[in-house]
This record gives sequence, structure tokens and C-alpha cells, in this order.
Amino acid sequence: MAASEDHTVLDRPSFDKPLKVLIVVSPYYSDIAGGLLTGAKAELEAAGASYEVVEMPGALEIPTAIGISDRRSNFDGYVALGCVIRGETTHYETVCNDSSRALQLLGLQGLCIGNGILTVENRSQAEVRADPDGQNKGGGAAAAALHLIALSRKWGSQSKGIGFKPLGEDTLMAGDTDGNTHA
Repeated sequence: MAASEDHTVLDRPSFDKPLKVLIVVSPYYSDIAGGLLTGAKAELEAAGASYEVVEMPGALEIPTAIGISDRRSNFDGYVALGCVIRGETTHYETVCNDSSRALQLLGLQGLCIGNGILTVENRSQAEVRADPDGQNKGGGAAAAALHLIALSRKWGSQSKGIGFKPLGEDTLMAGDTDGNTHA
């Protein structure tokens, strides 16, 4: 059973500056969401992070809420929490694939997102994964966000020298054939 498998858990990163995280949760299955939220909050508090929580109707709205927040607020990272349980129609695949893909695209744009949207076959699988004293997938999603924030901060001030830079003494102008530099 998945609950008994061993896996590696990275040490919690530490931060020298305050961090602020937005938890976006869908309470569609309120008991499952409650367990995920409890685990995520505990992990963020243990890292000394402040956080806010917003609710969205379902998993499909979570990436949009994160995107809006990124454009209009100042969060260091995000935790996406929710649950999709397979039903009788193909709607399950649409919700699972589209919410996951949207979160991944936001992440590839540089957002630090821990994905804690459960995609399960039945309620009992969700209960085990959401339980803060069980698999604690909410805490795991918060930990993932914290690790991404730490990585972002580590490399955030480094520049690869891409883009325009001011004309300086050692800058050659296009078309210069005499090798003169300009100040």
C-alpha cells in the first residue's frame, strides 16, 4: 500500500528574510481540503512563513487564482490544494490534466508553486493522502513551494548579462571599423 512506502524527504530550507505564501484551496471536498490545509499551514509555520488562504470553487480555478495573484500581489510562492476524485465521466481527466498543466506552465514562468491537488480513484485514497498524520500531501506541497522559493532566492540576484546594457568605455558600436571605443 502507498501509505507504507519509504521515500526521501528533503530538509526544510531556512530563510534569512521573511517570506509570504498564498495558499489557494478548493473546498469541493471540504474534509479532504481541511486535512490538506492543516498540513500546509503547519509546514509553512515551521519555516517561519506568513501566509494567506483563498478558496476557489474547484481545481480548475486554482491556477487562474495564482496567476491573478502573481500579477496583482507580492507573494513569494504558492500552494495549490484540492482534490479530484474519478467519477463516471471523462471530466476527471480534463480537470486533472488541465489544472496540472496550468500550474506547470506558471511554474515554468518562474512562479514557486507546490502542487497539492490530489488526483485519486476514490475517497479513501484521498483521505490517506490528505491526513496530516498520514501521507500529509498538503505539507508536502508547502515544502515543495518552500524549496522553490529558496532556489529562486539563491539565484534571484544573479544576472546572466542578457539584455541591453548602457554604452560604456569598452563598448564597440556596430559599424566601427577603427576599433574606437565610446564613453
